[in-house]
Amino acid sequence: VFSTDRIIAMSFPSSGKQSFYRNPIKEVARFLDTKHPDHYKVYNLCSEKGYDPKYFHYRVERIFIDDHNVPALQDMLKFTASVREWMSQDEKNIVAIHCKGGKGK
Repeated sequence: VFSTDRIIAMSFPSSGKQSFYRNPIKEVARFLDTKHPDHYKVYNLCSEKGYDPKYFHYRVERIFIDDHNVPALQDMLKFTASVREWMSQDEKNIVAIHCKGGKGK
């Protein structure tokens, strides 16, 4: 996990057997709800996998980037515009960004 005051980069929030070696989705949700209630947005940059956005109160945005590939310029512009808009709405807002393993993107 990489973190600044307002940006968290992490591996995929998983359930089932994958939660043994990736971030358990319920623990990620508990952490964000405890530390940043109503002030976080999750960005799923993994094209291969998704999850139910209800865990994060439907504040999830997907940008479909294949693992270990360079994102398209259009996708990066969409991503940065969305992050900029979210962060500018409130100084307490943070983003949690993930791909599959937490280091490919």
